[in-house]
Amino acid sequence: MRPSQSPATMPDVARRAGVSVSTVSRTLRGLPTVSPATRRRVEQAAKELSFSISRSASSLVTGRTGRVAVMVPTLQSWFMGSMLAGLSSVLRAADLDLLIYDVPSMAERAAFFERLPARRNADALLVASFDLSGTERERLDELGMPVVFVSQQMPGRAGVRVDDVEGARHGTQYLVNVGHRRIAFVQTDSGKGFSFSAQDRVEGYRKVLAESGIPVDESLVFRGGTGRRAGADAVAHLLSAPQPPTAVFAESDEVAIGVLQALRTSRIQVPEAVSVLGFDNHEMAELFDLSTVAQSPDELGRAAGKLVRSILENDEADDARQVVLPTRLILRGSTAPLAAPDTTPAGRPRKPKATGRSLPARKQGPTAGRSSGTGRGAAR
Repeated sequence: MRPSQSPATMPDVARRAGVSVSTVSRTLRGLPTVSPATRRRVEQAAKELSFSISRSASSLVTGRTGRVAVMVPTLQSWFMGSMLAGLSSVLRAADLDLLIYDVPSMAERAAFFERLPARRNADALLVASFDLSGTERERLDELGMPVVFVSQQMPGRAGVRVDDVEGARHGTQYLVNVGHRRIAFVQTDSGKGFSFSAQDRVEGYRKVLAESGIPVDESLVFRGGTGRRAGADAVAHLLSAPQPPTAVFAESDEVAIGVLQALRTSRIQVPEAVSVLGFDNHEMAELFDLSTVAQSPDELGRAAGKLVRSILENDEADDARQVVLPTRLILRGSTAPLAAPDTTPAGRPRKPKATGRSLPARKQGPTAGRSSGTGRGAAR
């Protein structure tokens, strides 16, 4: 381009390459729906004219913004941070920007569904870990853009998740198989409409107890607090019971770490007196020697990015594909088979014995780091 000339436009590139303006847009945005020969012609024409596509120019031609929005309940969690990192890496490779809507309270959530800001600012919306009401689902249908659900199941809608019910079943079944019968389940109280996965996890726990002929003691299903605070509150509640649990299954590793810390403060041995099992495989789980039902939020984000890219590139707004990723059980030092009961002369089990030792460091034994599948294949 000579200095006296005005900057080249997309129609200029289209004329030089002998293609349509929309083909130029698809080519320069890296979409796969352009033949190799046409791509070379367009790229050569753009190079000769010193032209590079802008978001605004692309939007005028295609009606698209080049952005994908994601709605999350918090940015202050390891899980969400890891999921967003995986999602961002896949979108970035496709030259798509990521727009994040952090919706941590019910008031902000109501405002989001009232205004639906993503409708003007993105080409697709991902919704992560929300238990939506019927009205909220209807509002999302009004967006007129692809919606992909992440870390939750929405029948008839596109989504990426792990099978939380099956993962919790697998973890609970392990505890039952090694002799535990009084198994507590600890949930957070994150507010109505949040923490969709936790509801499925407690369902999996209840199903295994029912199938094993173990009555569900509702005093062992504890709900309260958030994160590690929930774990600490649960220990105070559970240890005051006439018959405390011999195992605690926490809805997440963050909660399980709170349980471990509270047991240490109470000088209750883990796993000799109480086994502790988490869910997620948090980055701190190995440091705390925590057994867990593992999932990968990074892989979850990557899979969500690939799914939304495929839907956008193929113009499949009504795509209802479900991608289900596997979980696996990782055994570390916080769980063990139930020891022979220590009974009083009357034959009644005693409460867990407090000792001067607390969460002793365990050497890596034959079971450390051992893992097993959930029984569902890679099609999950």
